[in-house]
Amino acid sequence: MSNMSKPRLSRPRLSRPRPSVGVCIPAHNEGSTIGDICAKISKFLMNGAHRLVDELVVIDDRSTDDTASQAASNGAVVIPVRDILPSFQPDKGKGNAMWKGIAATTSDIMVFCDGDLLEFDPHYVEALAETLIAEESLALVKGYYERGYEGRPGEGGRTTALMARPALSLFFPELAVIRQPLGGEYAIRRYVAERVKFVSGWGVEVALLIDIASKWGAETIGQVELGRRTHKHRTLHELSIQASEILHIVLDRAGVAWQNGWSFDLVRPGHEAYPIRIEEQPPLHCQAEYQEFQVQCQAVLSQTVGDG
Repeated sequence: MSNMSKPRLSRPRLSRPRPSVGVCIPAHNEGSTIGDICAKISKFLMNGAHRLVDELVVIDDRSTDDTASQAASNGAVVIPVRDILPSFQPDKGKGNAMWKGIAATTSDIMVFCDGDLLEFDPHYVEALAETLIAEESLALVKGYYERGYEGRPGEGGRTTALMARPALSLFFPELAVIRQPLGGEYAIRRYVAERVKFVSGWGVEVALLIDIASKWGAETIGQVELGRRTHKHRTLHELSIQASEILHIVLDRAGVAWQNGWSFDLVRPGHEAYPIRIEEQPPLHCQAEYQEFQVQCQAVLSQTVGDG
């Protein structure tokens, strides 16, 4: 994909030694894992002479367990999703929580991590952030890793193998080289995150890939190896919903015209029809409410730094 006529990513040089780095974890009922993730980021990346992370924020997406208390007691700032830009609807889904995470933070580089990782390594954050800091031409850096399933190495990533990769290969072959297109660990520049839409549901990762490649070029998407990743596996019931949302997003981004008789409902024998969400949150940079919210965030951050 040519990058001619696409907006340039080069920004004015910052006066500080490096761009600021934030970590955002969207979470819904991840009380069993979120504490360990936050503790490791706080201990290894937010203290000492080699401090890398300036913000650690958990966006609590209406959890009914102890997600919020586990995150807060292990060094994270926890913000309920409903408290961030409340006028924007629909106010639900992973992508929505990520979009609100951008709105509620101020760092130049944002690293997203899933909250269900069983063996979290702070190296994930370090590798993603440092790659984006070092490579100024990149807009996004995706992590890739070995993923197993039921003890079998390389058998993880079922939705990627069965839906995302075939769909990308067909409609966006320049993105089929992304090893983990649906992986939840990646770093993105704030300048970029503010200028793309965020799909509210499970299609957020694949939509970001397609939209960033379309706007800035596929060559601005980098990859970095993160080693091994273990997370809580979802049921086939949940994966079918995820796969359906991804299918809808890829077809939409490919410009496939909607046909009479097609359905937004996922129909499965023995289950009620499940409506597929394809709602999107708009680019933040042109939202007046976001600009006002950022002023508040900057004030809170300045107070926090002053108190520290």
